[in-house]
Amino acid sequence: MGEFPEGFPFGIMDVVNLLHLRIRRQQANSVYVDCPFCGDRRGKMNVNFVKDVWRCNYCGRHGGMLALYAELNHMTTSSAYWEIAEALCEDFQEDHMRSGDIPHTRQGSGTPFPGSRASAANPSAGQPKTVPQAERASPEEIHRTLSTLLSMLTLRPAHREHLRSPKRGLSDEQIDMLGLKSTPPPFLCRSITERLMKQGCRVQGVPGFYRDKNGQWTMSFYKLTSGILIPAFGYDGKLQGMQIMLDVPLKNKDDPPEKEGAKYIWFSSSSKKDGSGSGSPVHLIGDPHARVVYVIEGLLKADISHCLTGRTFAAIAGANNTEPLDSLFGLLAQGGTEEIVETHDMDKYSNQMTMNGALKIYQMARSRGMNCRRLTWNPNYKGFDDWQLSLRRESRRKKEIDKFTFKEKYLCGLCEMAHIEDCTEQWHRMDDNGVSLTGYLGLTKEEYAVFLRGGRDALCALLEPQRRKQRFTLYQLELDEQKAIPFAFKGISALKKSGCEQPPAAMYRLMWSSGFYCPAEQDDDAFLRRLFADCMERLPAGARGRPMAPSDVVELERDGRRTYYYVSDKGEMVQVKFSPLLAKKAAQDGGSLS
Repeated sequence: MGEFPEGFPFGIMDVVNLLHLRIRRQQANSVYVDCPFCGDRRGKMNVNFVKDVWRCNYCGRHGGMLALYAELNHMTTSSAYWEIAEALCEDFQEDHMRSGDIPHTRQGSGTPFPGSRASAANPSAGQPKTVPQAERASPEEIHRTLSTLLSMLTLRPAHREHLRSPKRGLSDEQIDMLGLKSTPPPFLCRSITERLMKQGCRVQGVPGFYRDKNGQWTMSFYKLTSGILIPAFGYDGKLQGMQIMLDVPLKNKDDPPEKEGAKYIWFSSSSKKDGSGSGSPVHLIGDPHARVVYVIEGLLKADISHCLTGRTFAAIAGANNTEPLDSLFGLLAQGGTEEIVETHDMDKYSNQMTMNGALKIYQMARSRGMNCRRLTWNPNYKGFDDWQLSLRRESRRKKEIDKFTFKEKYLCGLCEMAHIEDCTEQWHRMDDNGVSLTGYLGLTKEEYAVFLRGGRDALCALLEPQRRKQRFTLYQLELDEQKAIPFAFKGISALKKSGCEQPPAAMYRLMWSSGFYCPAEQDDDAFLRRLFADCMERLPAGARGRPMAPSDVVELERDGRRTYYYVSDKGEMVQVKFSPLLAKKAAQDGGSLS
């Protein structure tokens, strides 16, 4: 195979042939096929092999070539890419999986790769080989084989440490309960498969198993796809399939370092001889008869969220991959579930595809007679599990404030003058560490002498001119439950990428006006950093709005002058132009979504 730096190693006609779609008629740049979605048999779906896109003129479904395969097989587009490539490209696994090269997506390209089985000029040329697939095993057989396989595997120490880390927050008992294991080395695949068969497990028709070139049964585990196996359990508690959380995300070798690659793939063998696809089963963890069930994107995210809250979660492998939920919702409704809680990541407010997936969950739940509501939380944390883990940690901000001297706290309005006596008592109880009382309080010798002579009132008169009250106003985006805002909870670069040079005030609402004490000479940057640190977890009691997060706008008022700052990534403040008269007035109900 040649190098394909600018295009996929296949075209949309390869996908059409792989899916066995019937071609009804052909045009210069496209063909018409029967639509596999609506079932119409009059050739209403147009497949443009120059642009590599499709659209059914009857039901309106449309998309690119990966979406065509992914939506029909209920999987993510990244999983679709690997299955298509492996099915169509001989030795793809050996040549490209070894190098980690994922060819670039070139929009509008219909140029086939060297040796491609499809051609934009002649889409019917070079039909791909059909890979014989095994008849799918029964759910009971799949459950037994995959469960026995997991019992033969171990969890590598590095994987266990990752799962126990603050990022995941699982205990050893929880890790074992969830059945998380490491993928085996490729050279053991055949021998493990033989052991399974000797124990009476069926491998034919079980996702992930196939016959190799020598006709021997083996498994599709590879060095480049090593990682942590995450079991997917169904409503009946049976193991339906497994995802792999990859040690190293699959990326194109020319991608910039900051670009994320594919992190999860299914354990599947649909492109192999006598193999079987995994599909994209819904993973259910918790009580299947719970009154309330949470729907979340990501199997591991569901497992962690269940361990943190004890609640029941249904996980889909992709925010827009909602079709497999319909049958599950039917079972849940029959089992007594009354309410579905949509718990997609907070980027549902900035990503329209994620928003669309969330809306489909509402429609499905209501069609099954269940209520549905949206869950939102502190937007500084993308996922529900991230947010829950943050609530378990001791506040880092509180630790920082505890290190402040009395004077620093007083000048920032964090304590009253009477607190000086508490600090004095604490100093007396401390071991001798060479710190004088004046140093511990943060006072100068002259200030401490004034305190000794005149008491708290005299010290207050001396310190009061050293602080000022900084007025500020917080503006936050008025979020739409159906239409995403591209820069919601994102930095200044996302704002500009959306086509806005300045934050559009008409999309904002005035949420909160107040004032904080600060040292009299403190500049705006230092005050804003403190404001964000104080308000990123929660706003003070009585304040309207969400915790302060990217895309918020802060107005500072000082000496009759108003300046405006956009909250960017990691709390960085960027001065902007803003028209407060265009912003909506403060909400009467508190205005908080969280």
